[in-house]
Amino acid sequence: MRDRPIDERQKKMESITLWGLALNVILTILKIISGIMIKSSSLIADGIHTLSDCGTDFVTLVGTRLSNRPPDSTHPFGHGKIETITSQLISVVLFVVGAGLLWSAGASIYSRQYNYPGFMVLVVAAISVISKEIIFFLTRRVSRLTHSPALYANAWHHRSDSLSSVAVLIGGIASLLGWGLADHMATIVVGFMIMGVAGKIFFKGLIELSEHSAGNVSIQKIEKVLSEISDISGWHALRTRKVGAELFIDVHVLVDPALSVQKSHEITTMIEERINLELSMPLNILIHVEPDMQEMRR
Repeated sequence: MRDRPIDERQKKMESITLWGLALNVILTILKIISGIMIKSSSLIADGIHTLSDCGTDFVTLVGTRLSNRPPDSTHPFGHGKIETITSQLISVVLFVVGAGLLWSAGASIYSRQYNYPGFMVLVVAAISVISKEIIFFLTRRVSRLTHSPALYANAWHHRSDSLSSVAVLIGGIASLLGWGLADHMATIVVGFMIMGVAGKIFFKGLIELSEHSAGNVSIQKIEKVLSEISDISGWHALRTRKVGAELFIDVHVLVDPALSVQKSHEITTMIEERINLELSMPLNILIHVEPDMQEMRR
């Protein structure tokens, strides 16, 4: 029963990642060749940044493929953590790229390397910004539908490339107006933005790897379902934890000791179905049935 939704999830993730990879290859070639032709160091650097996107696309493909493997004897809870680790790796790449942009721009400003690349840089940068923003929104949309931290991180890598192209675009406009250091200044701003996004993704991954519980909204929805089930007299020991895109839920419910095993099973199945309706994400629910001792004394 679980194989089909996992397969559909994997197909969506791989499809959008492959589209992103194809776009990155085209933009890398366009930026580097154009940068060499018009002697624009910022455009060449932007092309190298796009080339790093190809690497993260590959990491995302491998990570999602491994994380979607079914549970086995050595990984009974599945391989979801691989996806979180993948997002960590992508965040590190993002941070390094951001720091590299800061270093490169700072060195250029310090050495007073003025740059006037001309009108062609605006055309290439505009193409990059538009196409990368489109793939960013599409990738982020799929990451939210699939609850994939790796895909979310990769979406922001697309956005970082878009932002660096914005810096090239602004610098190109300013250089046409006569300011030769404009693109370097804009790159510094973008570098800090990329490093900030990388830090956010890395911290979110650390929280998941530390067995952090679900968010307050999700927990409130679970508690609401449990409180509305009239066939149970109470519940306790509710525990949740994220494993990649999947949320594991563990709870103990109290039932009438006179209930049959079949009836108790029907109650737990109903609880699982209602929780699944409330939370639109992959779930792994374990419900422990306990006899209500107070009912037994009555």
